Amino acid sequence: MNGRRFTTALTVIFAALWLAPLFFSILMSFRPEAEPISIGNIFFGSQITLENYQTVLTIAPWGLHYLNSVIFVVGVLIVQLFTVTLAGYAFARMQFPGRDFLLLIVLLQIMIPAAVLLVPNFATIRDLDLFNTHWALMLPYWGSAFGVLLIRQTFRGIPYELEEAARIDGATLFQVLRHVYIPLSIPAYLSFALVSISSHWNEFLWPFIITRSDEVRPLTVALNQLYQTSETGAQYSQLMAGTILVIAPLVVLFALFQRRFIESFASSGLK
Repeated sequence: MNGRRFTTALTVIFAALWLAPLFFSILMSFRPEAEPISIGNIFFGSQITLENYQTVLTIAPWGLHYLNSVIFVVGVLIVQLFTVTLAGYAFARMQFPGRDFLLLIVLLQIMIPAAVLLVPNFATIRDLDLFNTHWALMLPYWGSAFGVLLIRQTFRGIPYELEEAARIDGATLFQVLRHVYIPLSIPAYLSFALVSISSHWNEFLWPFIITRSDEVRPLTVALNQLYQTSETGAQYSQLMAGTILVIAPLVVLFALFQRRFIESFASSGLK
């Protein structure tokens, strides 16, 4: 009993530490703009105000940036689901020379920092004449080493006898995937989808480099405009208000699906 109480208390402490930056951002976003954090209480201002949100909403076309982020995230996810399914099946069930070596090459992507690939990716986009387009945003992320590994491991856990039975009934490869492997791998797909959505929704460096107009820029790049709201530099209350606008969809998404999120990872073998 004492051990369980200690574990619970430790979990609460770590949860509070993890949530502290979020609470700080929320409190700062409601602080009056004219009260710098160097004066008075760093957390609370003299009153609660919405003027920071009102000001932020006039700085950039947030509706357009939200749409760009949705297009970016959904477009990447749709192609990734297709590529990781085919690659995962190939590495899980097919026999061909160099399979394990090729899998190792694919998994090396996980260990390569994204910044290392900025120059070759930019050169590729320039040669394809896709600069400042939605295609330029999505193209470098259409393959996912993490997704390939996750789906491969999930497919390997499905009894091969099910595929053999489908083959005897005359099913093609895509029919086997559609009716056997994919339905039994929904938890793994949900896990991958949530990870993909959250990571690409928060992506900043590549969209910042490859976009130049509001018609293409996602929310994270639009947030950078708040650093230029005054001649004296960034207004932190406004910056926190903009940050809340950017992360709010992810927070709501996780709050709604947190139980399913945890269960999907547990059932997919990521323990």
